[in-house]
Amino acid sequence: QEQLVESGGGLVQPGGSLRLSCDASKLTQSYGARAWFRQAPGKEREAVSAMTITGLNTYYADSVKGRFTISEDDAKITMYLQMNSLKTEDTGVYYCAVQTSQSGHMNFDAYDKWGQGTQVTVSS
Repeated sequence: QEQLVESGGGLVQPGGSLRLSCDASKLTQSYGARAWFRQAPGKEREAVSAMTITGLNTYYADSVKGRFTISEDDAKITMYLQMNSLKTEDTGVYYCAVQTSQSGHMNFDAYDKWGQGTQVTVSS
């Protein structure tokens, strides 16, 4: 089944770090922009970070600027989200997603291939 596969979630104390990975090797379609979303308990899913296919342009939600970094490997198969200085409010299920269209990395409604999500819990 074509899908993205996230890994790297877990339980971490406030102030700690985690690195999420997203494996896109099972996708057979070409894709463009890629992004990370998260959904906290009782809240709507929100875009956390996104990047263009070239990696030259990125987006970060205000709540994670300066703490999270989106990146990918040279083969553009694995995407990462490095999360530092984690806060309790970063808790949630994190999803990676890509666009098979060319709609712009900040068109968050255009992401159409998703992973199953990985749980991140920040708690002391």
